[in-house]
Amino acid sequence: MNIIVCIKQVPDTTNVRIDPETNTLVRSGVQSIINPFDMYAIEEAIRLKEKFGGMVTIVTMGPPQAEEALREAISLGADEAVLVSDRAFAGSDTWATSYTLSKTIGKIGKFDLVICGKQAIDGDTAQVGPGIAAFMDIPQITFVKKIEDIKDSLICAERMTEEGYDIVESPLPCLITVVKEINEPRLPSLKGKMRAKKIEIRKLEAKDLDADPDSLGLKGSPTKVVKIFTPPPRKGGQILEGEAKDTSAKLVELLKGEICL
Repeated sequence: MNIIVCIKQVPDTTNVRIDPETNTLVRSGVQSIINPFDMYAIEEAIRLKEKFGGMVTIVTMGPPQAEEALREAISLGADEAVLVSDRAFAGSDTWATSYTLSKTIGKIGKFDLVICGKQAIDGDTAQVGPGIAAFMDIPQITFVKKIEDIKDSLICAERMTEEGYDIVESPLPCLITVVKEINEPRLPSLKGKMRAKKIEIRKLEAKDLDADPDSLGLKGSPTKVVKIFTPPPRKGGQILEGEAKDTSAKLVELLKGEICL
């Protein structure tokens, strides 16, 4: 089974900075980590490889420093890694990112499964995984909490919902996004760390993807961030003191004054 895992290197949540001119995240010079939800995607891919055999390829789109995230993934047990890096990708929204990653996966070759974390902690959109599936015209199962079985070119998975979960079956190749309930990520081994230092990372630029230049980066991003600002602090509330029966009656009167009946 050939599995592709799409990961993202994100700024550490304590070091998020915004470029005031472009309204995009400042990534250079900022300590970064693998998006936490993507760690579960990596772990699930490695577990599937251990069970069914095959290969796990890690893909990320980002600046040259994103190579660190790929090497960390290799140290955990992945086999190969691809870095998609080019100034032409700068400022990509989820649409342009999904398009670029779909073109990258097309360059990698035959695969059975694409796994993504459910969302990135810097954007929280949960759009890139489904976007990749849409551009590649393959089925998708989002918010997967458990893979029940994979056989006869079919995958059966539990998809988390607000009320519980659905059991969904899909033909392969397929894309899934996973939630943290699916597994517990492992720590890298010493052997894995040594291998990660030596492995050659495959690098692709815009010209290598056979992609439409107008669909990349800021130019290919239909969503625009017009303004970023800190919302005003909330006004102080009112504390009601006294017996419950008295304060509850007063609360009702206050609410009536605020609500148009």
